[in-house]
Order: sequence, then structure tokens, then C-alpha cells
Amino acid sequence: MKEFFTSESVTSGHPDKICDRVADAILDAYLSKDENARVACECCVTSDFMLIMGEITSAAKVDIEKTARETVRKTGYDKKGLGFDADTVRILVKINGQSPDIALGVDNSAEKKSESKDKYDETGAGDQGLMFGYATKETEEFMPLPISLAHKMCKRLQDVRESGELPYLRPDGKGQITVEYDGKTPKRIEAVVLSAQHDDTVTTEKLRKDLKERVIDAVLPKKYLDENTKYYINPTGRFEIGGPAGDSGLTGRKIIVDTYGGKCPHGGGSFSGKDPTKVDRSATYMARYIAKNVVAAGLADECRIQVSYAIGVANPVSVSVKTFGTGKLPDGEIADIVVKEFDLRPAAIIEKLELKKPIYFETASYGHFGKDGFSWEKTDRAEDLKKYLK
Repeated sequence: MKEFFTSESVTSGHPDKICDRVADAILDAYLSKDENARVACECCVTSDFMLIMGEITSAAKVDIEKTARETVRKTGYDKKGLGFDADTVRILVKINGQSPDIALGVDNSAEKKSESKDKYDETGAGDQGLMFGYATKETEEFMPLPISLAHKMCKRLQDVRESGELPYLRPDGKGQITVEYDGKTPKRIEAVVLSAQHDDTVTTEKLRKDLKERVIDAVLPKKYLDENTKYYINPTGRFEIGGPAGDSGLTGRKIIVDTYGGKCPHGGGSFSGKDPTKVDRSATYMARYIAKNVVAAGLADECRIQVSYAIGVANPVSVSVKTFGTGKLPDGEIADIVVKEFDLRPAAIIEKLELKKPIYFETASYGHFGKDGFSWEKTDRAEDLKKYLK
């Protein structure tokens, strides 16, 4: 049965992604000095203004404004004339300490109050909520093809700008890929959308030609392209005004870009700027880790994990599994395996995935999943899980 599915990505210079990058740069700055820092940092931007707000409790001292300016410069807003740049943007910092009520739930979980002696029972979830993880055999990185290709295309757009290959490009940009499926199998790319910010020296014709040849053709697999694939390259014609000068930005507004491109539900909580006691982040990473290992083990070709928490309680309220008819065992049995094999208490997640390290800035662009180098992308439990197939 023919079906189309579309996912989008954005460059690191997109207004929302600037905010994610600043928030995670601040988080990393604290964790590099204090691994137990409690950070819930958010950012919003407009043409010449940035607001950094949130709650941070830490023994460390961090120059938040300096960290933000360095991040803006690294992102490509490093010269005047863009309507937003690292040297002239006005920055207002409004940071308070973590609420003592939240700290009470994290530091003194319901299990700890019941006099449990298990060290993993000591830390309660930093909030209530539901989190999802997903994996599919569709690509070698166990990600859906549309979001995987959209990320690669937008990252290539950044690369040709930073390398000077296309010197007229500016930091803002976004892309979109529509894939045609035959049932669960991706067959071809139906449509490609790519919009790139540029200076006033380049013609629309040259821009479209360059982006087609040096960005799109450079990363999209030829086996998925055919004579019927449609291309929409800077469809409005001009995109000179971009970044925060063209649109305001906000931390956490690209949560679908951050995850699975819409192929999996999202619990609603964003990631960037949050330390790992916030299960919005850490439990979502753990759910991805579990789903990927389930698929890598051959228990299913596609797997979605949902886990939910109550604030101040270490153990999850619920765990569910859906394999969309691809499971080698019933979904309920796989859920029981997950509960048996994986510890989903926040302290155990943090230790298992080594989440107290300053690793988060690299997650803030081109997705939190499907990228090498992160602990939640390992498939080190797959061999062990194969025992359930016998």
C-alpha cells in the first residue's frame, strides 16, 4: 500500500536551534565544573535581543553571558549586518535557584522515604511526564529514513557554508524530505524542500543550481531519486533576512526535529538546557537505548517504548511496548523483558548512560538520536536480549 511520510530538519543557525545550543552550552559549562549541577535553562531570541532564563542550583560559577556570545559566534552569527550577531546582541539573564519543592522530590524520593537501602531508590523523578523511545530497521542508524535524510541534507548545508564552498550562504536554513513507502518499506523520495539563507550577491538561479548539485545530490542516495522526484529549492525565491532577525526563536520548539521526525509520538517535554535528573531528557534517552537494543537483538523490526513517571518517585508508573506487528514475541512479553532487563529509575539511567558529563552541546543540532558517540546509541545489550528468542 502506497503511503507518504514527511520529516523536516533545520540548520544550527535556525532561531529555535540557536536557543537550544545556548541552553545546552550553558548546561555543559556547569557540568564541566559540577557534575551534580541542577540546571533548567531556557533561551529566547529576536532580532537584537536574547533572554536567558530558568533555574540553576550549583556550586560552580559560570559566565552565562560569555557562554551565550561564544555559542552565537560559533553558530555563524559573527559579523554585523545580519540583524543578530555575537558582539552586539543585548542579553538579559534571569536565573533563579531550583525550586525547593522540586529538589525535595529529586533528593528524597518516595522509595527513600520508605527507608529503602537501594542507592538507585534515592533519586526521584524531577517531574511527572511520559517519554517515548523508538527504533526501526529502516536505516543502518535505526532511524526513520525521512528524518535521517533531512538531517544529513541540513548538516551538508551548514558544511558548505562553513568550509567556504558556498561563501554566500548565511547560517539559517531548513529542509524537508517526503518518502514514499510500500507498506513499511521506503521506495523512493517523492519531494525535497530546501531553503537556505543567503546574502544579496547571489542570483536565485545560481543558488538553486548550487544547492541542488552541492547539497542535495551530495547526500541523498541516488537509489531513492527518480524522474518524478520534486524539488523545491528556496521556493519563495529570496531568503536574505533570516535567523532571529527574520523570526523569533525559543528553546524546545523543535522537539520533533530533535527526535524521530514525527514517526513516534512525543511526550511534550523538551531536552535542551535540562540536566539529567529531568526525566524529560534522561528517560527519553533511555527509551531510545532500549528500543534500539530490542530491534538490534531481532525481537522486532520496529519498536516504540513509552515510560511514564510521577514527580518524586524513582520507579516509573508505567512501561509499554508497541512493535506494530513486527515483534517476534507479543508486545506484552517484550514489555515484561524491558522491565526485567533495564533499570528505569533516574539514578540508574544517569549512571548507565553516563549523563553527568558535559556532552549535551553536540545533541542540540541535527537530532539527539541516530548519531555516533552517544551512550544511548550503543547496542551493547542486543546479544544478551537474543536469549529471549530461543
